[in-house]
Amino acid sequence: MTRAFPVSYRRLAPVFLAGLLLTGCGGAAIKYLPDSDPHPGVARAHAMPVQGIDISKYQGDIDWNRVRADGIRFAYIKVSEGGDHVDENFYDNWEAAARAGVPRGAYHFMYWCRTAAEQALWYQLAVPQDKTQLPPVLDLEWNHQSQSCPHKISKEEALAKIDVILKAMEEHTGKKPIIYTDINFHKDILEGRYKDYPFWLRSVAAEAKERFKNRPFLFWQFTATGRVDGIKGAVDRNAFNGDEKTWRRWLRSQTGL
Repeated sequence: MTRAFPVSYRRLAPVFLAGLLLTGCGGAAIKYLPDSDPHPGVARAHAMPVQGIDISKYQGDIDWNRVRADGIRFAYIKVSEGGDHVDENFYDNWEAAARAGVPRGAYHFMYWCRTAAEQALWYQLAVPQDKTQLPPVLDLEWNHQSQSCPHKISKEEALAKIDVILKAMEEHTGKKPIIYTDINFHKDILEGRYKDYPFWLRSVAAEAKERFKNRPFLFWQFTATGRVDGIKGAVDRNAFNGDEKTWRRWLRSQTGL
């Protein structure tokens, strides 16, 4: 059945059609998933061969078999925030994604008004020890929408907290964590730091390389308005920064899958 795209999606049609023609010449055609509000600045991300999502309780009940059938190759699931909150849907999503054959990992959202030690312990208590999980992710943003902790802390304080939790994540999972961040936090705190860690960059209006100075990346979050079969409403969409062969090699090295 032909999928009907929103009117705004038609702006990217020439780019997508060109991509389909190219992939048709040398490999499997890419399935382009819809976006309710696509931005032309990230058109290339839609054509990258390995597509994924990140989710939390806000996506509600998810049909993971339909998600996988729609072309999603990986998922990051919110597990914890601060030192006293576990996402209500984490364990259901964690188990259901695995049953459906979707490689999945867990991410922790940093809360700047809680000690790093409390957050590290909370993460370790919440996340299952599972060799097949993707590397852990530390979500680093300013909590500007928080009513209880909207302010920024100093660069020195932030880096000290980050170091503690990265170490705890690696000790718990045996895998080097991935750092997720957005443009503002990267500029304020992370620019020039953590060069030995893989990064997951948020850039929804331009190429990631245009927004982040000298920062290679493993994953690119390119939209918050993606649509995926099996999920009601919008969902964050992400792309792995590599081809199919690179993805399979990386996935096997991290999970054994």
